[in-house]
Amino acid sequence: MLKDAASAPLAAPELALIRYSQDLTRDPAGSSGTRVEALRASGFDDAAILAATEITAYFNFVNRIAHGLGVELEGDPS
Repeated sequence: MLKDAASAPLAAPELALIRYSQDLTRDPAGSSGTRVEALRASGFDDAAILAATEITAYFNFVNRIAHGLGVELEGDPS
């Protein structure tokens, strides 16, 4: 699932959430309105979308610090 989430046996809302997190990670300044609307169409309310955004941003933040400092985390799959 880490390499190809789209083919994972997940429900549509879960796949939409994964796509949102991937898109936000790869292109933070991309079309945020379209991304948010896709989550709303999948049943997520504003509080859930905010939580997903905060969690994605937090992990990106931590990963960039770790990579910038050359820190290897325990259990890192790479």
